[in-house]
Amino acid sequence: MTTAPIPRFPAGFLWGVSTSAHQIEGAADEREPSVWDAFTAEPGRVKDGSTAAVACDHYHRHREDVALLAGLGVDAYRFSVSWPRVRSPRGLDFYDRLVDDLCAAGVRPVPTLFHWDLPLGLDWLERDTAARFADHAGVVAERLGDRVRTWITLNEPAEHTLLGHALGVHAPGKRLLFDALPAAHHQLLAHGLAVGALRAAGAGDIGIANSHGPTWPASEDPADVAAADFYDILLNRLFAEPVLLGAYPAGLGELMPGDVAADLKVIAEPVDWYGVNYYAPTRVGAPQDTGTDIGGVRMPAELPFSVRQIEDRPRTDFGWPVVPEGLTELLTGFRDRYGDRLPPVIITENGCSYDGLDDQDRITYLDGHIRALHDAMTAGVDVRGYFVWSLLDNFEWAEGYARRFGLVHVDHATLARTPKASYRWFREVLRAQR
Repeated sequence: MTTAPIPRFPAGFLWGVSTSAHQIEGAADEREPSVWDAFTAEPGRVKDGSTAAVACDHYHRHREDVALLAGLGVDAYRFSVSWPRVRSPRGLDFYDRLVDDLCAAGVRPVPTLFHWDLPLGLDWLERDTAARFADHAGVVAERLGDRVRTWITLNEPAEHTLLGHALGVHAPGKRLLFDALPAAHHQLLAHGLAVGALRAAGAGDIGIANSHGPTWPASEDPADVAAADFYDILLNRLFAEPVLLGAYPAGLGELMPGDVAADLKVIAEPVDWYGVNYYAPTRVGAPQDTGTDIGGVRMPAELPFSVRQIEDRPRTDFGWPVVPEGLTELLTGFRDRYGDRLPPVIITENGCSYDGLDDQDRITYLDGHIRALHDAMTAGVDVRGYFVWSLLDNFEWAEGYARRFGLVHVDHATLARTPKASYRWFREVLRAQR
């Protein structure tokens, strides 16, 4: 890590941190069940056998967490609104309290309306779920819209489709491979319908949080290049282009259900900004005889690509390569590909898993990525904000509590919060930007 100061960002640049409801709220008995409750109840689904029934108990300790946000000095807090909680009696009361306390602390509330915790009984393979999500968006906007200025519809439909519906390693645990594509389409349709519902409720400043990363061919061999191109279409362009261009990449639209042309007009409802969750590039080559890993997830050998290791890079405790310049490459590549169809960008997630309170590796990671983001802006990309993942050590999905992404350490036995060295470092970065 360089000792030089972080470069200055423009006035009004939005600095924040992110969380999600299922990963931190707990209080599972005070909401309807979700697909993740059913998934984690099945033996072997979560590596340490844990559940998010208590998680960080943010539901009961949110004022303590708002105080941590205020002490950190962030402009904004990205959280998610649990759809199962909204469907339960008095569920929106919690978000009323949270938004009020954030506003009183001078922290902008930035709610995400869906972060993977689908109410049990709904299914993204069914078109009706998209319409129900639009209703959910309208209900939340009606209640919170007098105080919330910035909205996010969906978080990472690519990962939710791949891990939850194609590979079965996340909830709802379906292993459909390419038959999972309708789940992608219906989530994108839900996004478009929700944008319309939010605007009808008077909301503005709306975006989506899509995950993206550069795809690097394993070699110059045409088979590796073709495999990498296909992977890039599947994990990047499939989720960006319907929103930004109103079209699927060639060959994919005919695989989607329903009146795709009509749906694409809804999906492409203009957004005010485009959210990018960035963690690392992916090196991809031609298929191999055995399956390969993506971030510790085993990929079947029958897929038309294989994921290869990115060598000679430091790795997080999750095994993910640390490649800050990949963020610059991604953003300038989006600018070049989409031109004036790309609205202003907000980095809605960026972070890493490391153990320890003296988490110098996390500081090095964040320092490098913030500088890489500034490089992209210097190159002409219009970026308006940056959110660190995450405020708290949380329930990390199928990994349980084994991975620690937080700026704040959470003792999962006592639920005590302890700011890490990275929390203090980020606080100083933010003070220097004022």
